[in-house]
Amino acid sequence: QAQLVESGGGSMTAGGSLRISCATTGYTFGRYCMGWFRQATGQERKAIATTNTRNGGTTYDDSVKGRFTISQDDANDTLYLQMNSLKLEDTAMYYCAAGRRFTAGLCSQEMGDYDYWGQGTQVTVSS
Repeated sequence: QAQLVESGGGSMTAGGSLRISCATTGYTFGRYCMGWFRQATGQERKAIATTNTRNGGTTYDDSVKGRFTISQDDANDTLYLQMNSLKLEDTAMYYCAAGRRFTAGLCSQEMGDYDYWGQGTQVTVSS
């Protein structure tokens, strides 16, 4: 049974950095798309970063491009999201997810294409 467990969330002042992690078990990490999604209060959940664990191809939402970096540790089946230059609007619950929808070597950014989800970790950015 697949399990994804996020950790590392917390409170940070604007301009700071934070790294969140997603430990995975119960499926073959290296054959899946992995994505970071976030959901702010009153808003829909959306993909902010994805990685094709097979070839390293990544996608980023424009809102985080240049500030966030998605990465993977294949030895430990763990996904990371390094978040720099945090902004107030980055405040949200962050979820990791695994799916198998590939398009031209990149991963889908649609929630429905992801099969396994973590429980989320809260990131709060204050001024």
